[in-house]
Amino acid sequence: MPIAGYLQHICLLADDCLLPIFDNNSVLIDNSILDPTSCIPELASGSLGDMMLLDETVILYEAHKAEIAGCSFTGPSTGPFTSADDTSSTPLLIDNPIELDTTSLAAPPATQAEQFFQTVAILREADILTGHQTGSATRELEIPKMTQDAPHANEVLVSTTALATRTTEDVIADLKRPTRNTHALTQKPEYETASVIPFEIPSEPNKLAASEHSPGDDDENLEHHYEDGDEDEEDNIQGERQPRKITERQRRLNVIADLYLQDKLRNPSADINKVAPGDEANQSKRWLVNQSESRQIISSPREYQVELFERAKEKNIIAVLDTGSGKTLIAVLLLRHIFAQELEDRVLGKPHRISFFLVDSVTLVYQQHAVLKANLDQPMNMFCGEMGCRLWNRKQWEKHFAENTVIVCTAEVLRQCLHHSFISMDRINLLIFDEAHHAKKDHAYARIIKDFYISAPSTTLLPKIFGMTASPVDARVDPKKAAAELEAILHCEIATAADPSVFQYSLTSKQEHLAKYHGLGPRFQTPLYKDMHARLKSNPVLRKPLLFAHEASRELGAWCADQMWQFCMAEEEVKKLLAKTESRFLKKAVSDPIALLEQNKSDLRKAQDIVKAHTFVPPDFDPKRSTSKNLSSKVMLLISYLRERFERPTDDKCIVFVKQRYTARLLAKLLSEPNIKTPNLFVGMLVGAGTGGAGDLNTTFRQQVITMMNFRKGILNCLFATSVAEEGLDVPECNLVIRFDLYDTLIQYIQSRGRARHANSRYIHMCEAGNQEHQHIIREVRINEGILKKFCNELPGDRKITGNDFDMDHFLAKERHHRVYTQAVTGAKLTYKMSLSVLGNFVDSLPPGPDNNPLAEYIVTIQSKQFICEVILPEGAPIRRAIGRPASTKQIAKCSAAFEMCLLLVKGKFLDEWLLPIYTKQLPAMRNALLAVDSKKRDSYDMRTKPALWSTCGFPEELFITVLSLGSPQSLDRPSQPLALLTRSKLPNLPSFILHFGAGKNSPVECISRTRPIKLSSANVNQINTFTLCIFDDVFSKEYESDPSNMPYFLAPLKPDVCLDDQTEPSDLIAWDILESVEQRQEWKDKQWELKLWQTEPDNFFNDLFIVDPWDGSRKLWCLGVNRQYKPLDPVPPNTAPRPGTRKRNDNIMEYSCSLWDKARARRTFDENQRVFEAELVPLRRNLLDELDSPDTEAPKRCFIVLESLKISGLPAKIVAMAYLFPAIIHRIEAYLIALEACDLLHLKISPDLALEAVTKDSDNSADNDAEQINFQRGMGNNYERLELLGDCFLKMATTISLYGIHPDNSEYLYHVDRMLLICNKNLCSNAIKLKLYEYIRSQSFSRRAWYPEGLVLKKGKTATAPRSHKLGDKTIADVCEAFIGAALLTHHETKNMDNAVRAVTEVVSSENHKLNAYADYYKLYKKPQYQIAQSTEVQRDMARQVEQKHSYHFQWPRLLRSAFVHPSYPYSYEHIPSYQRLEFLGDALLDMACVNFLFHRYPGKDPHWLTEHKMAMVSNAFLGCLCVSLGFHTHLLSFSASVQKQISDYVVEITEARSQAEDDAVRAGKGREEYSPDYWTAVRQPPKCLPDIVEAYVGAIFVDSEYNYSEVENFFDKHIRWYFVDMAIYDTYANKHPTTFLTNFLQVNMGCADWVVTVREIKSVDGSKPTIMAIVIIHEQTIAHAYAESGRYAKIAAAKNALNILKGLPLTEFRQKYCCSCRLGDAEEVAASDFHGTAV
Repeated sequence: MPIAGYLQHICLLADDCLLPIFDNNSVLIDNSILDPTSCIPELASGSLGDMMLLDETVILYEAHKAEIAGCSFTGPSTGPFTSADDTSSTPLLIDNPIELDTTSLAAPPATQAEQFFQTVAILREADILTGHQTGSATRELEIPKMTQDAPHANEVLVSTTALATRTTEDVIADLKRPTRNTHALTQKPEYETASVIPFEIPSEPNKLAASEHSPGDDDENLEHHYEDGDEDEEDNIQGERQPRKITERQRRLNVIADLYLQDKLRNPSADINKVAPGDEANQSKRWLVNQSESRQIISSPREYQVELFERAKEKNIIAVLDTGSGKTLIAVLLLRHIFAQELEDRVLGKPHRISFFLVDSVTLVYQQHAVLKANLDQPMNMFCGEMGCRLWNRKQWEKHFAENTVIVCTAEVLRQCLHHSFISMDRINLLIFDEAHHAKKDHAYARIIKDFYISAPSTTLLPKIFGMTASPVDARVDPKKAAAELEAILHCEIATAADPSVFQYSLTSKQEHLAKYHGLGPRFQTPLYKDMHARLKSNPVLRKPLLFAHEASRELGAWCADQMWQFCMAEEEVKKLLAKTESRFLKKAVSDPIALLEQNKSDLRKAQDIVKAHTFVPPDFDPKRSTSKNLSSKVMLLISYLRERFERPTDDKCIVFVKQRYTARLLAKLLSEPNIKTPNLFVGMLVGAGTGGAGDLNTTFRQQVITMMNFRKGILNCLFATSVAEEGLDVPECNLVIRFDLYDTLIQYIQSRGRARHANSRYIHMCEAGNQEHQHIIREVRINEGILKKFCNELPGDRKITGNDFDMDHFLAKERHHRVYTQAVTGAKLTYKMSLSVLGNFVDSLPPGPDNNPLAEYIVTIQSKQFICEVILPEGAPIRRAIGRPASTKQIAKCSAAFEMCLLLVKGKFLDEWLLPIYTKQLPAMRNALLAVDSKKRDSYDMRTKPALWSTCGFPEELFITVLSLGSPQSLDRPSQPLALLTRSKLPNLPSFILHFGAGKNSPVECISRTRPIKLSSANVNQINTFTLCIFDDVFSKEYESDPSNMPYFLAPLKPDVCLDDQTEPSDLIAWDILESVEQRQEWKDKQWELKLWQTEPDNFFNDLFIVDPWDGSRKLWCLGVNRQYKPLDPVPPNTAPRPGTRKRNDNIMEYSCSLWDKARARRTFDENQRVFEAELVPLRRNLLDELDSPDTEAPKRCFIVLESLKISGLPAKIVAMAYLFPAIIHRIEAYLIALEACDLLHLKISPDLALEAVTKDSDNSADNDAEQINFQRGMGNNYERLELLGDCFLKMATTISLYGIHPDNSEYLYHVDRMLLICNKNLCSNAIKLKLYEYIRSQSFSRRAWYPEGLVLKKGKTATAPRSHKLGDKTIADVCEAFIGAALLTHHETKNMDNAVRAVTEVVSSENHKLNAYADYYKLYKKPQYQIAQSTEVQRDMARQVEQKHSYHFQWPRLLRSAFVHPSYPYSYEHIPSYQRLEFLGDALLDMACVNFLFHRYPGKDPHWLTEHKMAMVSNAFLGCLCVSLGFHTHLLSFSASVQKQISDYVVEITEARSQAEDDAVRAGKGREEYSPDYWTAVRQPPKCLPDIVEAYVGAIFVDSEYNYSEVENFFDKHIRWYFVDMAIYDTYANKHPTTFLTNFLQVNMGCADWVVTVREIKSVDGSKPTIMAIVIIHEQTIAHAYAESGRYAKIAAAKNALNILKGLPLTEFRQKYCCSCRLGDAEEVAASDFHGTAV
């Protein structure tokens, strides 16, 4: 890589920077965090490797130059992390200079090296690399040591937990720290996707192994040279897998992914923020309004607009222009003028001032901001109450004021800012009042002027004021008086255009029509109305629909009057009405009999049944007739107008104005009837966003905007609208405007008329013939309009605004006795009116309680004809009550009480100097924290190789016996005899485990520990020690110095067929005769070649002896007996076991038997007439824990030997046969003991097999259980994966239960955040590192060099040392913590005791939010809330009885059950019962545990990936929604959301039909209806979220009501869930629907493609916020799809979905051709070996 490329990318390295530091100790790695703003998002593939290569090249180059110069090499003093002038840094001195081959080392060009160091120095001085000032001393990186070691297994623990319990603040502080392994042997992180080969310096370069002697050594050394048996391979039966390294294919894929990412970053507009057609409904409100309002309006102002603009520059004016005449354009021109002045003032150093564009509604905030943004180039923003800005502090507002030149907001937002003194009038340069006619009485417009504009000091530079309105009159009053009052309040002149052509009221009569319909008859009662009235008249909730239906019989006709009941009696509406009925009943001060409530509810249900059974006749309409039997003449006239206008295809648009939502909904339905509508008429509704009564259509601002967009596009061409279309939304120009319901005021007339803007548009007044009131209204608005026009035209242009008959004292007269409090320091002002808002803000900021929406309660009483109000704050408020002063009206009395309470709060310092509450509703601090750990990053950690039990030393006086025996000794194929393992401490009872002998043969090993020790004399100890050393020497070719005090354990032979019961004395178990025999033979073992005692033994003596080759440790033989057929000098018989190695001689049997070197052999003379023996080589395979079949063709083992050059072992062959099994046995025993020590560390009682399973990591990617294992370690048994899944689920349940008890008033959101802090991998990993739990993890399989005892002096044989460190990922360490929890739970599965698992959770989370030691402690935390124990009503008890019929559990607390069915939309004040969200949070974890427990035990052979995927089906919203309907729980839901109720109704119909079809299918298959397929729910759409929430909340309620009896949860599972999942195979397809799994199956199975990956790339943000993750799908090096998300998991899912959309339906041949796929069928099975392979998450 060119050095320029290196320099280009050097600033990209942040936390993983691998640059060397040179100090006087060692070369360490500095992980300095770089300034994120210095990073660019493009890092070419291979940059990291190239950079390291360049670093090493520079170092080698410097070393090469040093050697040429004849001096020692020192590291560069101006390295990347040292200062050029830093004299305190000591360079690295290498004591043993590196010997380099100078002929092969090519030095890099000097210019490049110099360029490198110069650039690094520049970067260092710019603080890019060092992060500290130039000239400071080089930072030394030290590896801190733990202050105290983990407790010894046998020590008495003085603390209750291994780690001190931390507060939540401590937990958060720990989580904010980077996860660093301070105990790691090296700080360099290792990633599985890259392999870096370090430049190694041998610590002892001159040390050579003993086996490397050459044949040229002296004879003595040659003769006594010993070759260790471990030097050779173990029959090559077990092939060892090497750690995987990055492949060339992976490098190519890296480059492809990097280039693709760079291309997307260069062209972000290609797919970021791109909105698909028709996707408007998913966009934000701001986006929708911007799309509809982003038009230029300033391009060509008209003359009258310029005229008014010029007047506005000179003085404060109110522009009175018709709707659609361009008032906003004048405001834009004025803003530009003010901007220019402001910029000039700022240049002169004057204080910054800002403009405010004030509007009256949230709708107009979005709309006017969009218009200004499209026409002005200055920074601006918009604010309204729904953005939560009312509780912002001064600092936040100052930031917005400083960053923007104009702010669009509701007037109330500015009023709040002025009251809190966040801004003052002198800092505002322009106030624009949109719809200025609202400036009267206590409207925010008027209050801003009254409270702040006129009260400002005389020296204050006041802002300019510009008002806009279509009419200064919005009521039926004298227009002259109203106009004059408006001028006085706003301190403005009314101004209008001199050109009358701009006004709509100058239009001709052809464009404005009066449409008269025949007189309407009297109101009447339809038959349906009579039935409804009879049943509902006593229910006040139905008063409004009853009144409307009666009135509609006259205004609209019988058809409309009856249709109204279909809206009101819909299922979702009835549920709301039932809830309101019950709420009203409960709120009454004097309770009525419960029977009255039940009667009202029963009447409602009966009324619903009546409506369902009623036959609704179609509307009677005949275009040939002008009359109808069930439609009024008014409606008939409307129909005729609309049918005439939309008879043919047209671009016309029409708005029909009505007064009530009911009317709009009924007319829209009527005009959609088949016999009335036309093919070209597309109707819609535009109504307000408020909450209406029964049957009202509730809509949102978003829906309003979408309706307007559809209207503008022509998707809709006729809107039935309420007053919302008069003022507020910018309705597109219309050809036809119909006032179906006549206006009441002049401004309604003017504003609605302004919607008809087309040249040929029509405005139609519909009035009743002969109706004097209608005629009077029409005449009045015409007269008032003329008066207003004349008034405006006659105003002199140069008059002063004070030249009218009103002054501000007139408006403030009623407020003279209202008190005002002004904060002395800040100037914040508290008035009577403002106190209501200030107090409301304070109540809203209080800590959460059972009521999700706390409110202040005002109680007004009358005393002496005066109103007195008392205000009561919710529980938890520091001050609960305050009483106001007597007042003449209720409203003033409420303001007085609020004012008094605010004064008390100020006095108590609960309101600060800005009149803001001291309490703040803050989102949880760690809600967006990055708590995940890097699953790829791996550090080196210390690893325990031997249990602490072996560290006990001293000459033993007693030893404990553990009998080692085979359960199936016949599987060994030769006789064996049990051994005794003798230890200073009693071993725990260890489980049996399997040893594998090849060819499918195996046997369990029994490890039976005896309770009583064996008392030993020193002679006995020496005998046992000698026997043990003999086994190591003869069997394993390791001769140790005799040292019984340091021997960790001993071996001894057991008597054959001895009784092993507890009655047998331990000493009677030992075969002392064998020990004595071995001891005697060991005394003359060095003289056996001289004595040759074996020569005198008979032939039968040699049957079944163990023969050792003293010169070749790898050669051991079983002697089968004497063979008289051969002589020593005979040729080696055919099919004899071959002799490998350099010393093989196959001249004859004698030479074949000798392993001496040639010179040593020449000095020896052997008897040429000695006996020849037949023997068999002993196989050296020692990892008997691994089940491996023998090769198909095994090398011959039979051979023929002479004994003169060999040695007969003193060990009996049966003992040796068992001894050969000992390495595998002791390896497993030691693993058990180390795992149990980890349990002791955590104070857990776990069975040894589960303890070992919990710490077993058998591959580099153990957690990726659905992928091929990398660097798999054989013979380790079960790894931690399944236990981790079980423990993870219990951890979630345990922390959930604890949090529910400790924080009963927390919201569900807070629960989730708090639980995340406890169970996140970062917390678990951090705690485990503190405990040094990583030492106990077993990551290495059996090794022939690692099992030997430690602490002994090796006299002969190759040194055998076990690795003392291992590479572990953070996630592995966290997973092991969860596996311990699973093991603790599983240990006591039979007894169902969870105490052990609870303790495990306490240990690993180390938090005050979970400090329990037993399951019973959970319920002790729980304190029953008041809502649960309050007296239940008959309604609540009745619901409990109904639910009990579905599930046989009787609730002690019916109100608790009621809470499980309360939707968040249901008002708390109705029953004072919280919503189901808390119980749902609890029930979700409980149900998860029940499902995982079921799968775990029912499918013991399934891996965690399978279990997780199939658990998804059991806890999915789709299934739980189905279960909810099946149990009928949905009928009890209390909700105030019409949309939710409609979704439920639609889903119930669909799921019921699906079940019915499944039952029919069962009948057709010859089964009973009850035998239907349980997976019928999988084909149905997703249910509303509230349905699964109900089920989970119900489970949580059962759990709490039963006093945390988990068996009740299992009982619910067994009765209602288990039977659905008896056969999990039917859900395989459902599980595979997970996008990444589905993509895997599609590519590998369907397409047979092996060359594909899903890789992820991180896109770092410039501001340091959470980075974005991009997932890329690559097939045969072609990128086909990508996606963005906040995590790799979700990015992969989204990318897989996108890829499936592209690939779906592609034929195999076309797929192979398109992607150049030539993979063979078998290739797909190996594709998982790729590092990047896409798998289900």
